[in-house]
Amino acid sequence: MTFKDLGLHPALTDKCEQMGYIDPTPIQKRAIPAVLSGEDVLACAETGTGKTAAFLLPILHGLQNNKNFRGTRVLVLSPTRELANQTEAVCRSFMPKGVTCVAIIGGAGYKRQMEALKKGVNIIIATPGRLIDYLQQGVLDLKKVNTLVLDEADRMLDMGFLPPIKRILQAIPEKRQTLFFSATMSKEIEGIAYSMLNDPAIIEVSKRGKAAATIRQTAYPVAPQFKMPLLLNLLETEDYDRVLVFTRTKRGADRLAHILEKRDHKSNRIHGDRSQSQRETALRAFRSGKTNILVATDVAARGIDIDSVSHVINYDIPEAPEDYVHRIGRTGRAGNTGNSITLFTLAEEHSMKAIEKLTGEKLERIHLPDFGGHVVLEKKAATPLRRSRSSFKRSGRRR
Repeated sequence: MTFKDLGLHPALTDKCEQMGYIDPTPIQKRAIPAVLSGEDVLACAETGTGKTAAFLLPILHGLQNNKNFRGTRVLVLSPTRELANQTEAVCRSFMPKGVTCVAIIGGAGYKRQMEALKKGVNIIIATPGRLIDYLQQGVLDLKKVNTLVLDEADRMLDMGFLPPIKRILQAIPEKRQTLFFSATMSKEIEGIAYSMLNDPAIIEVSKRGKAAATIRQTAYPVAPQFKMPLLLNLLETEDYDRVLVFTRTKRGADRLAHILEKRDHKSNRIHGDRSQSQRETALRAFRSGKTNILVATDVAARGIDIDSVSHVINYDIPEAPEDYVHRIGRTGRAGNTGNSITLFTLAEEHSMKAIEKLTGEKLERIHLPDFGGHVVLEKKAATPLRRSRSSFKRSGRRR
């Protein structure tokens, strides 16, 4: 099956061919016809499998075929600025002549956004906070919206985002097509989703919460005081192109990035306290290869689409098991292979069990006694981490 077989407008299939997209992914094969038919959709698929194109292509098909559209017809809500910018970039790459879109996000200047709104932009891709800001100012009209998309719907419907989502729903027509897309979806969030959907098409192309098969997942039990030396050892011995290192807190990301810089690693950091321009600069440097290590909090777990991320390292265990899936989904994308490495302490064993229950996979444990690796029931790995030239005691003091 090709994109032409899915019934998309020739202008869109030509764009797909020009960009090298010939065979649709499983989520695209199933979601595109459902969206084209006008159904509400609740779709779950692994990260990196083309969910963005799965909803954008049929939406753009509808706008291409309706030459009389005016005003904002499509609203895409994203949990992070990075994901909104990424979605806007994908939309512009496929967008037919005459269709317009804009990202409405916090931290960015108002001028470009206001100019687009005044011209009557067709597709708005937004984070809830800035969108509500414009609604309260009375400069945004959403009364013609006929398609609403919640991207990463599980995060959009959690308790932090739910109140602003309800406020936005009051500003758009009740009669509309609603599309929910995500890689994870708990039963509780699914219940909230059903209250906003009308007899939706349920599309699941893999087990909910399952990571891509192209990712090799390993875990290192480590004593807390040895976590930093182990990370430095991994960065010295692993053969990597680009590495995303996730921390739980913004302060932890700053501290870790500072240590890496002191050890001459080309690194940067991204988290919620950094300005939008700092975040965009860090992403550009990481994408171009100017830096090859990016330290991030979960603000980046749902907003980085860079095919050449070879490793994701969870320096800290995420608070929610679902965030683990989104973190490691930054590698092994678009059919590429990737590596996920998680460092965890004895106190975090229960969190590891929760992750394994969600993903349905038993992570390979690699025990390294020199790093205080605690002993659990799993068999010791046959291929432990390669040691650096210096001993552990020396490496802890060097540079």
